[in-house]
Amino acid sequence: MVMANGLKKVVLVIALTFFFAENFAQKNNDREKVHIFYYGWYGNPETDHHYYHWNHDILPHWSDPKWNNLGNYKGGNDIGANFYPALGNYSSNDPEVIEKHMKMIKKSGAGVVVISWLGKDSYTDKSTMKYLDIADRFNLKIAFHIEPFYKTISELRDQLSYLVKTYSSHHAFYKKDGKPLYYVYDSYKISPQEWTRLLSKNGENTVRNTELDALYIGLWVEKEDTRFFETSGFDGFYTYFASDGFVFGSTTSNWNYLSQYSKDHHLIFIPCVGPGYSDTRIRPWNEANFKSRDNGGYYKKMFDAAINVNPDFIGITSFNEWHEGTQIEPAIPKEIEGFRYEDYGKDPWMYIKMTKKLTDKFLQRK
Repeated sequence: MVMANGLKKVVLVIALTFFFAENFAQKNNDREKVHIFYYGWYGNPETDHHYYHWNHDILPHWSDPKWNNLGNYKGGNDIGANFYPALGNYSSNDPEVIEKHMKMIKKSGAGVVVISWLGKDSYTDKSTMKYLDIADRFNLKIAFHIEPFYKTISELRDQLSYLVKTYSSHHAFYKKDGKPLYYVYDSYKISPQEWTRLLSKNGENTVRNTELDALYIGLWVEKEDTRFFETSGFDGFYTYFASDGFVFGSTTSNWNYLSQYSKDHHLIFIPCVGPGYSDTRIRPWNEANFKSRDNGGYYKKMFDAAINVNPDFIGITSFNEWHEGTQIEPAIPKEIEGFRYEDYGKDPWMYIKMTKKLTDKFLQRK
């Protein structure tokens, strides 16, 4: 009897171990429904010999010449952003910074870090392996936000080949049902006819049924993009912009339409949400698109709009796009001569904590 009872206890312990391990894995997989856009383009003199991006140019207006030749920010206390980071002018190549960021993202409830990528040998490629290694320690995955650095479909295909050969075997490289998922920013800049060559099954440069096959997610901007997504071969679309009303795709009142379109055409729809929008340090002519954070009210409203269309994924714009003021990364109060930075009030971690609550709400609906 003693041996039988002992055996029962061992069996029970093993069963509970498997149960909790499976439950943990399921919860972690659920977190992979929440994607957060991340920018690894920052640099400082201590790590990178000079500033990258903190000393951003003041951008000219597309038609009004009075905004031309306004120079750039110096970096340090005077940066190209309306908020000031709690970590200061950090380097995206500093492993300690990357670790702090991954810890923050883990606390936020997001499961996939979507890193901005400008191709082989670019500054954004420099530390990709560090991001994968450190993300893996936090049970996070890394996906890629393909920026429009390429001029042709053939060039993009070569770059994708490099990406897959270099990174896809890493445990932290994000895959959905065995396939990578790539966000393709400004996909409309190349014609749907050209995309078809790459993304259709019978295209002359097709990636389908090759090592480059993936879920390709294009950017939906205007209502007329229906034609683009009907013919280009993309597997789905995302809205990216954190400014509600900026374009058709980022207007939350249009998301029911986009959701139904995605179902009718068997496409993935990824609505993207953000805590606000403030970019007048680098675009002083763009006040019309400013979106007040409203002490978290704007973020909650936009997140709820995404939850209400019951998507498979939600994208968060962004963890650290400081230039456009969409970041949830902690910011601190700061004032310099002639300018006072915006901040989050008493709690620099406010938006990390709020993101956790909102992602929990989303996943409880799934």
